[in-house]
Amino acid sequence: MLLAEVAQATQRLADAGVPSPRNDAEELAAFVHGVKRSQLHSVKDADFDARYWEVVARREQREPLQHITGRAYFRYLELQVGPGVFVPRPETESVVGWAIDAVRAMDVAEPCVVDLCTGSGAIALALAQEVPRSRVHAVELSEEALVWTRKNMAGSRVDLRQGDALTAFPDLDGQVDLVISNPPYIPLTEWEYVAPEARDYDPEMALFSGEDGLDLIRGIERTAHRLLRPGGVVVIEHADTQGGQVPWIFTEERGWADAADHPDLNNRPRFATARKALP
Repeated sequence: MLLAEVAQATQRLADAGVPSPRNDAEELAAFVHGVKRSQLHSVKDADFDARYWEVVARREQREPLQHITGRAYFRYLELQVGPGVFVPRPETESVVGWAIDAVRAMDVAEPCVVDLCTGSGAIALALAQEVPRSRVHAVELSEEALVWTRKNMAGSRVDLRQGDALTAFPDLDGQVDLVISNPPYIPLTEWEYVAPEARDYDPEMALFSGEDGLDLIRGIERTAHRLLRPGGVVVIEHADTQGGQVPWIFTEERGWADAADHPDLNNRPRFATARKALP
């Protein structure tokens, strides 16, 4: 068994400041030895692969676990990720869960969903998978990110386009049931406080958005209003420090109702929702 090696790697990763050292040490051991984490006990001492210490060293340098293994897990999906694309985070799973419940609750046979700033495609693919009759559209601007998006969406029924989230899908104006986005929302002033895994490896385009972090969210508010049918819903992720600010962007004066904020699994403010007001 790999117990001694995994324990040693866990300590090394903890000393390097990695947030989840045991999890990462086990994931890397499973990756190198070609088994699932639950099967690590089946690897014999004689089969230990010394390349394990190479990947542990990379993780010690705070290279993201997902870049080393080339995969990220999101709800029921396994996605391919690497340099140039934002690695999906567990917090976003609760955002998508809310959106799926909202779409299922709509009295719409084939709900139309738009994912703005799709990145790896995690959100769009999860909605397509878990709401089988939905028509899902997604847009991404970055050519580097799209390399990964296209890999993940190969064979899926998601309509993927390259373009700017603020001008995307003019052909869908007024027809969309739900708009969802995990946009960049970190204030430029917070750069030094961002975890090295994100700051040094995720694309800047996917992280930062103006002095207060809300520049793109303000633009997406207008895009969502343009795309949604009356009564349609927008769901937008934000930083846990922005809970008091984002719902105020979706005001009655701008054509919204029921703007609210919602917590993630750690009970931190994580995403805002609003409904396009009826005429």
